Amino acid sequence: MFLTISTTGSPERPATDLGYLLHKHPEKTQAFSTSHGTAHVFYPEATAERCTAALLLEVDPVALVRRGQGKGRGGAPDAALAQYVNDRPYAASSLLAVALSGVFRSALKGQCVARPELPEEQRALRVEIPALPARGGAELVHRLFDPLGWDIVDVEPVPLDERFPEWGDSRYVRLVLEGELRLADALRQLYVLLPVLDDAKHYWIAPDEVDKLLRAGDGWLATHPENGLISSRYLARHKRLTQDALERLELVRLAEADGSEVEELDNAVDETRDTEERPVPLAVQRREAILAALRAAGAARVLDLGCGQGQLVQALLKEVSFTEIVGMDVSMRALNLAAKRLRLERMGERQSSRVRLLQGSLAYTDKRLAGYDAAVLSEVIEHLDVERLPALEYAVFGSARPRTVLVTTPNVEYNVRWETLPAGHVRHGDHRFEWTREEFRAWADGVANRHGYDVAYVPVGDDDPEVGPPTQMAVFTQTDTTAADTTDTTDTPKEGEAA
Repeated sequence: MFLTISTTGSPERPATDLGYLLHKHPEKTQAFSTSHGTAHVFYPEATAERCTAALLLEVDPVALVRRGQGKGRGGAPDAALAQYVNDRPYAASSLLAVALSGVFRSALKGQCVARPELPEEQRALRVEIPALPARGGAELVHRLFDPLGWDIVDVEPVPLDERFPEWGDSRYVRLVLEGELRLADALRQLYVLLPVLDDAKHYWIAPDEVDKLLRAGDGWLATHPENGLISSRYLARHKRLTQDALERLELVRLAEADGSEVEELDNAVDETRDTEERPVPLAVQRREAILAALRAAGAARVLDLGCGQGQLVQALLKEVSFTEIVGMDVSMRALNLAAKRLRLERMGERQSSRVRLLQGSLAYTDKRLAGYDAAVLSEVIEHLDVERLPALEYAVFGSARPRTVLVTTPNVEYNVRWETLPAGHVRHGDHRFEWTREEFRAWADGVANRHGYDVAYVPVGDDDPEVGPPTQMAVFTQTDTTAADTTDTTDTPKEGEAA
């Protein structure tokens, strides 16, 4: 199997920076052992003007079969022979994808210790794969790569036999990609799409493959028009895992919709506009109300569920009484922005020991969330479809069961007071609903009764005598720490299950 990555440059920005990005020196030839052969990395050319890195994977088909990883393990009569006579040593597949992730691990993560600024730079890249299985032909290759920002997606079908053109084309293509991309983005796309085009995996598919898919697909897969096909093929058409992946991708898409470049992700209208009536932005008032409630509850270990870009986490870190702070969000992009906001890489050891950022979905139970003093869901529930709220309810109140839970959400009655909000519109395009005070209390009272909590209601912002406050907050306090949850969970998702 063979793949090349080329880039161009200048004396001021030499193409040989590719060696820093890949963590492989251009003047060396290196070999790496894999479970199915040997991966070689070398540079056919390396000048300031042009640099090419090549990955050559030598596959041992006999060793592959002996490890039970070859094709043809089904019950077909020729299965035994098919295990040895196949395209594994020659055509790009999941074997090459695994080699990419092992040999270029740091590059895939977008890390470069020697030159930390390089991974964030877009470069003129050319990727060439001489033999790529494409079950779906050139048309499918274009459907997969065209939406990803490449300027050129050149797909050349390989004929079955050039001497007999009437036989037509094989299922293999020669692929050339050219465009301005970050190297990490290009490698992640290849890591996912090589086995997708081959439509086969050489290893057993386990539930953790969903996490691998979402990590490699961060920033592009959630909005890809073919994410259903990609997920199904990547996960070897495993229906349950594919459903899990698609539901989590939908949550990522919703989390990043419309507000991905906005400083505040809690979505109140014109909160940054100071007026005589509201000199303090509602987002600030909301955080102050949350902090006051956490102090009153005596919470030390706090979860910020749906933490977004980390505004609340940052505020919590400023108070030493909060000894452990965990921010969780479904969006890796939001978590990366939160890490930058918090300056995690520069944070001292004592301070960094107090904070963690986790990727996760509130539609699933998660053992990492158990045992905390308090959990905050600030402007989160309105981004979920109503039918998904029981899954969130069980994950937070039935499984994690913190002593205190704070939930804030917009009060739709107050919307008439926003001069810039057209009549009949919600405050943010991604809001699936906005509740009246009565509707919010009915939901919160039901949650409290079902899971052994008391609930109190706190207005946040200007409490208008007619329409109430702009934000409503419910403060749940656990009343029985020993009572088992009596909720009927027959249809409630457990850890790793789809909602």
